Amino acid sequence: MSREVRRGEVFLVDLNPTRGSEIRKTRPCVIVSPDELNAYLRTFIVAPLTTGGHLYPFRIPCRFREQAGYVVLDQIRTVDGERLLRRLCKLTPATLNRVLAVLQEMFAP
Repeated sequence: MSREVRRGEVFLVDLNPTRGSEIRKTRPCVIVSPDELNAYLRTFIVAPLTTGGHLYPFRIPCRFREQAGYVVLDQIRTVDGERLLRRLCKLTPATLNRVLAVLQEMFAP
């Protein structure tokens, strides 16, 4: 990467190979790992974005590259930096805050 990877940025990510019901192909994904990890590790926690599907409590509506879609939090995964093909855009602060709030709800005790 030409510069550091930041939480909330959207990258085109190669998610293949996949298994079973995992979300597949090369698609936009938002970086959800904290900047403190992103600065030191070669892996990143990402959540795929999709323009299809249904609205569920763990799928956050968003707009990216002038399209409506969802951040698919039920399909988060860790990927090596080599899978990040190119930086596309950044989620709005309001959307990123909603993503982080839902992640906290999902993993809270």
